[in-house]
Amino acid sequence: MSTAGVTVATPDGPRALPAVLRTARPLPGLPEHEEFTLAPLDGSGAVLTLTSTPGRARPVRLFVVAPHTFFPSYAPEVPADTRATLGLAEGESPVLLAVVHPAGVDREVPSANLLAPLVVHPADGRVVQAVLDGDLPLRAPLG
Repeated sequence: MSTAGVTVATPDGPRALPAVLRTARPLPGLPEHEEFTLAPLDGSGAVLTLTSTPGRARPVRLFVVAPHTFFPSYAPEVPADTRATLGLAEGESPVLLAVVHPAGVDREVPSANLLAPLVVHPADGRVVQAVLDGDLPLRAPLG
């Protein structure tokens, strides 16, 4: 498995993240998955996949997007406890990724979870899912 960096679009321009992300605390609904491989689906760094590393549990694949690419005004404040969990220094910016929900019977287009983004420490690839304060949508349409 490659550990080379993956370029992700951010409001401040492209940033490199480690290709392997490790959970700083279990992701909701995926407690047995602690390591994920990040891979781009396009050349823009806006659409990516997170695939769990084989282990005790059956592998899963999540689709994620760089949220500001689809929602330019999206600039939430990351909670202090999330920053502490990741070990982010004051002034150090994490990278946010929004989990995509596919289109289905109850919605015509895919949607992004802007309420609970994945927050990634860009230097070491630790990741947590944070529930943000504010009136943010759980399923913001992408199309």
